[in-house]
Amino acid sequence: MNEFEKEVQSKNNDVVDSIKGFGFSFLFFVLIFTIGVIISVVAS
Repeated sequence: MNEFEKEVQSKNNDVVDSIKGFGFSFLFFVLIFTIGVIISVVAS
């Protein structure tokens, strides 16, 4: 058995962590885009 498999640091599912990371980054870029659109509409 691999020695790293005996004492794992976290037993979370990697798919859940990947979805969280993608979701947070996606929401961040949507927020930046929305702020840009609002500034563009107010300026014109």
